[in-house]
Amino acid sequence: MLNTVGRQGLLPALLLLLGGCAVGPVYNAPSNADLGVPASWRGKAAESVTPDDLSRWWARLGDERLTALIDEALQHNPDLDSARASLRASRARVSVAESGRLPTVTASASAGSGKSGNNASREQYQAGFDASWEPDIFGGVRHAATAASADAESVAANLAQAQVSLAAEVARNYIQLRSLQARLEITRRNLAAQEETRALTGWRAQAGLVSSLAVEQAVAALEQTRAQIPTLESSLAAAENRLAILTGQAPGTLHDRLSGSAALPVLPAALVIGIPADTLRQRPDVQAAERRLAAETARSGVAAANRYPSFRLSGSVGLEALTLSGLGDSTALNRSLLAGITSPLFDGGRLRQQVAIQSAVQDQALANYRSTVLTALEEVENALSGLSAQQQRLAALTAGAKAAVNAAALAGQRYQAGITDYQTVLDTERTRLSLEDSRQSCEADLATALVQLYKALGGGWTVATPVTPAASSGNPS
Repeated sequence: MLNTVGRQGLLPALLLLLGGCAVGPVYNAPSNADLGVPASWRGKAAESVTPDDLSRWWARLGDERLTALIDEALQHNPDLDSARASLRASRARVSVAESGRLPTVTASASAGSGKSGNNASREQYQAGFDASWEPDIFGGVRHAATAASADAESVAANLAQAQVSLAAEVARNYIQLRSLQARLEITRRNLAAQEETRALTGWRAQAGLVSSLAVEQAVAALEQTRAQIPTLESSLAAAENRLAILTGQAPGTLHDRLSGSAALPVLPAALVIGIPADTLRQRPDVQAAERRLAAETARSGVAAANRYPSFRLSGSVGLEALTLSGLGDSTALNRSLLAGITSPLFDGGRLRQQVAIQSAVQDQALANYRSTVLTALEEVENALSGLSAQQQRLAALTAGAKAAVNAAALAGQRYQAGITDYQTVLDTERTRLSLEDSRQSCEADLATALVQLYKALGGGWTVATPVTPAASSGNPS
């Protein structure tokens, strides 16, 4: 280290230092054109939406209990509590990084006594202040602060993504629970009808109108239907327990609140979809990936700045005297001012390779960002396609179930009149049960597809300050 002491050479040195400039790349977020983002979704007219249109999408489904469950989950879910703690830590790291721009000042005081060789007592008192500052000439500290800020914004986006996933998971399990309750009700109604058919078949067998084969077939069909009930009840209990965990409660807590069948959430008449550019702004995982790219770009600036000299200014003001009262004398005052420079001369290429390593990490972050954008676009297109397919499937199953009910009723009437055999009744009953169950499952699948669409669009989170690239858009130049 080369040290320069004295006030005469200090001012020119400071002017020289302040004439420096930051090094490293300047960050600019990739544009939608660079990422190949389309203007609209396939087969959908372009429309623009605001984050508020998607922030509480579940309120559009008209189910107060679902709304209450999602609100509870967003407040009490343990995973969200962990994500919030991570965000607080990352914001504290921003303050730590930014503190590197400011001088450091310390105070000290001491008092001591001792004896010399002739046993004479000697006392000494000291008090003073020390200050030091490293001017950020080449921008290393500024780049580090920018990286920490981008990291914090990425963590905030991760918290938002956790909210999006949680809201969708609660809705999906709630829909599954209501669907299982409806399927249980359908199965129990069919079981009651089959018990009546079995009893009728038994009476007809006693009268010699049918063989014992028809009785055994009726019993087999009845027990096959009865065997479905325990499986449905087990799945129902699992859905209840999962909802309790998601809302931060013990398993079984929600049983009384959710017992009894209820209709599935009502799908809104119009869907709020927006355009791909809106989705990329709304999806927290895309924002998190973009902020990680910004952070790695800033760290490239840190690596570049480390190859340049660093400067340090330090000074001290203190008092030193042999008696406590002597600290007030003018002769007790000591002061010093020091300017220093440290520059790497030879390190075997370590700093140069650090720049190359960070450049590769930056390229990796860019590739990850592009991949996240493409995945987001894919998920929305798949969700739109899945929603349309479920709507068509439900229409077909509804028509089929209606016809199956009519066919089963006609078969029953013909069997009682002795016009047809029991096999016809058995076949139509099986078809009716299968179609009714499939239709109910399809209704749940349709509602789940809507939830998946809202999740793919990035709906389900709100923050006081939106996490956007503009919040920390680049590195100093």
